[in-house]
Amino acid sequence: MRIGRFSHKGQVFTGQVGEDDKVYPLVGEIYGELKTVAKGYLMEEVKVLAPCRPSKIICVGLNYSDHAEELNLSIPKEPIIFMKPPTAVVGPGEAIIKPPESERVDYEGELAVVMRHHAKNITPEEAADYILGYTCANDVTARDLQQKDGQWTRAKSFDTFCPLGPYIVTDVDTSNLNIEVYLNGVLKQHTSTKYLIFDIPTLVSFISKVMTLLPGDVILTGTSSGIGPMVDGDKIEVFIEKVGRLTNPVIE
Repeated sequence: MRIGRFSHKGQVFTGQVGEDDKVYPLVGEIYGELKTVAKGYLMEEVKVLAPCRPSKIICVGLNYSDHAEELNLSIPKEPIIFMKPPTAVVGPGEAIIKPPESERVDYEGELAVVMRHHAKNITPEEAADYILGYTCANDVTARDLQQKDGQWTRAKSFDTFCPLGPYIVTDVDTSNLNIEVYLNGVLKQHTSTKYLIFDIPTLVSFISKVMTLLPGDVILTGTSSGIGPMVDGDKIEVFIEKVGRLTNPVIE
């Protein structure tokens, strides 16, 4: 199932994208029981929004060994986590805004996990029961500010620094998904989720023992090598096999 958030004539709704690529509004709670209504909209009739509104975005740093090597950092012995605020979220097609405080803003394509249920102190074996699905993400980073500050909060938290979408895919095996990132049509990052240092069940369990995960919360699982800068006028695309393609322009 592909679930998203959409706007039609100013009305925001949750919908399912059908095999005919029409959008069918859903009745009920997105994190509970859902039913589709009969009338669907053509894709050109709706605007695709970010697929969820998380209370928090928990990110995982250095979760691919080649990215750790790229930054001259050691491979971690346990997950390194940090956070982005919900105000950083934008949807497909929305602009990533390069702030004047930064001289270098980088792309980082990642698989994102969307939680379905309230989760606290769960085991890796229980994790799948708490996950709604998966979407594409771009962990946009002001690289110069990250290096200047010595910690990551400011560099990761500007408005528009967390593009998500286009949809939440609920029925996909994430053990070996191809991930590609294109800058202006040129392939820049290429990896597979099979190379994650800490897999998704491990991450969900680890984070749930630190903080309570709420329905709609998002976990970014880490990026591979090949990160690089974006400038005004660029187009960045995150493609994840069986999940989708997230495209955003970049502006000053």
